[in-house]
Amino acid sequence: MSMTIQKLIIDSHKTSTSKGWWENPDRNIGELLALIHSEISEALEVYREQGNDGLKKIWTENDGKPEGFTIELADAVIRIADLCGALGLELEEALETKMEYNRSRPRRHGGKVA
Repeated sequence: MSMTIQKLIIDSHKTSTSKGWWENPDRNIGELLALIHSEISEALEVYREQGNDGLKKIWTENDGKPEGFTIELADAVIRIADLCGALGLELEEALETKMEYNRSRPRRHGGKVA
């Protein structure tokens, strides 16, 4: 399966809209960002439970829902793409701009420790 960032944005937002998540036109940006963050927190929980050995492991719950570290990261990316679709944001352009800038930065951004 080949997917562009733009297709991810369109598909994520289309699915989210079709499932009723955008029926309220006044969704709170802070809440939406917290939901993105919650997916990262779920990835952390998987890591805490399974350590490095569980990073690539994907399993299916009894209801058919996929779970695992990379699934939670995928959920975060899907939520980011959905938000970009809802707001008409050019994520691909922003990624290209930021990647170009990062390539120009000094090693460890000039001496940062972490």
